[in-house]
Amino acid sequence: MKHIDVIIVGGGPIGIACGLEAKKKGLDYCIIEKGTITNSLYNYPINMQFFSSSEKLEIDNIPFISNEAKPKRNEALEYYRRIVTSNDLNINLFEKVSSVSKKEDTFYVKTDKEEYTALYIIIATGFYDLPNTIDVPGENLQKVSHYYKDPHFFAKQKLAVIGASNSAVDAALECYRKGAEVTMLVRGPEIGRRVKYWVKPDIENRIEEGNIKAFYNVTIKEILPNKINIETLDGEFSIENDYVLALTGYKPNFDFLKKIGIKLSDDQKLYPQYNEDTMETNIENLYLAGVICGGMDTHVWFIENSRIHAKTIFKSITKK
Repeated sequence: MKHIDVIIVGGGPIGIACGLEAKKKGLDYCIIEKGTITNSLYNYPINMQFFSSSEKLEIDNIPFISNEAKPKRNEALEYYRRIVTSNDLNINLFEKVSSVSKKEDTFYVKTDKEEYTALYIIIATGFYDLPNTIDVPGENLQKVSHYYKDPHFFAKQKLAVIGASNSAVDAALECYRKGAEVTMLVRGPEIGRRVKYWVKPDIENRIEEGNIKAFYNVTIKEILPNKINIETLDGEFSIENDYVLALTGYKPNFDFLKKIGIKLSDDQKLYPQYNEDTMETNIENLYLAGVICGGMDTHVWFIENSRIHAKTIFKSITKK
């Protein structure tokens, strides 16, 4: 069993920021990531463009130079990968943490490869691994996906996009422009208000001119191999369909947090309990960092405003 002073669970941008702080403080640390470096970013759509400008995605004041004001996925992967490699951060990739428990002042961490003890734990696991399911018959069909990668696959296909957020709108526009017959199925009365301001007019104009069909106030009744049954304010009917992108958002791994013993709010938001001044949870010496701090409100914390978590946490740890 290996002993490490600080174990950081999650190798995304905020986990990397924590690793940089640990190294600067001269602490024995390790980042444990179940996938590749910035695994969630790697699994984003190939052409994804950030809402934030490049300087707001910087960590540890390391300049992020991009071709446009708002960088794209491939530029972010290059930026964060270079930080890891050029700083020789101690990161274990493709290693999944299965459990974290505490006995007296020591944490015991099990992964699918190793067992560790640690004095401090930082959870920076994000939220992109567990999609919000729509819980209807047919959701498990092979034609249905909760993740979108590349529009080329959907050329000449009848594609239904469920959702009205940035991910759904980007997928609808890209797939339409690659030759898909796109229908958007929106559970609310309109396209999401938080859609990127330079994209929102584009999708609204494509819908208005009829190049992308859209139904609002939709309830999905059933997904079948060649159609979808839906209900709107006008009644129930079927839509011919080849593929479904159910882009209805994602959520943190609450089961993992509860298993560790982190308290969650007793409502639908499931906010984890932590001290905002230190990021320490109800479990002494166990900290949270990044988007996971927002519970189901995954739009509250993101790279831009949670970069500070790393410095806040290590200020607390070094005091101890």
